[in-house]
Amino acid sequence: MTEWINTLLQGLLLGGLYALFATGLALSFGVMRMINIAHGDFAILAAFAAIAVVQPLGWNPFVVLLLIVPLMGGLGYLLQRVVLNRTLGQDILPPLLVTFGFSIIIQNLLLVLFSADTRSLPSGDLATASLNLGTEVAVGVLPLLTFAAALAVLGGLQWLFSATALGRAFRAASDDREAAQLMGIDNRHIYALAMAAAMAIVAVAGVFLAMRTNISPADGPLRLLYAFEAVIIGGLGSIWGTLAGGIILGVAQSIGLKADPGWGILAGHLAFLAVLVVRPNGLFPRTRDR
Repeated sequence: MTEWINTLLQGLLLGGLYALFATGLALSFGVMRMINIAHGDFAILAAFAAIAVVQPLGWNPFVVLLLIVPLMGGLGYLLQRVVLNRTLGQDILPPLLVTFGFSIIIQNLLLVLFSADTRSLPSGDLATASLNLGTEVAVGVLPLLTFAAALAVLGGLQWLFSATALGRAFRAASDDREAAQLMGIDNRHIYALAMAAAMAIVAVAGVFLAMRTNISPADGPLRLLYAFEAVIIGGLGSIWGTLAGGIILGVAQSIGLKADPGWGILAGHLAFLAVLVVRPNGLFPRTRDR
């Protein structure tokens, strides 16, 4: 029984990491109606950028976050304003093709700079630290911090969308871009700010990922897949639905891994398919009428 409690707790905390990946993807789709194929690759790019700073300088990974997050946010603003805004329209194919090109460029750039070797972000004693919750039940401090970061990001986004003028501009540009422009909203700027926020969240996810496990330049597409599944499970347009989707995915993978070492990833995919069969729009859809 204790082993299954530990398994469920590990899956729950893993869901926090998946929610971080999913939130950025959900934000770019929710505001711009754009699927960013390079989403996972940008997370890996942020992770390798953090590794490139930490290894020679010996900085604390959480300090590096203060550098990587604004840099990735600025990159997101620049890419959206200069390139991606030109691809938005009724046809979903142009942004898919452009972001697919970004994915290929990032993967090959990282291969040239870092080779195909796997790397991780040194986190010292934090990597093995744990909290005892009872007899033979413990949770890792780093996964717990990751889950707390996911809650903080989602809570911040909820406040942004519900209580600020920028959030209202995001919702207006998402609902009806033509009407928003007539009301004086600069959609190009709003979309660029949304992508900046998405890329900042991606940076947080990438750094936590590199602190928890080894990564390689080719890991981006797999992270995109996890993010996409978490978004679909939670329901398009639902901020907290991404957390529910990440938790379901993480728990399913942990249970599958407990049953058989080769079943972890497959169990997550099966859970994703099961939710689609029962609820094709996801658990908490907000965009069914759009």
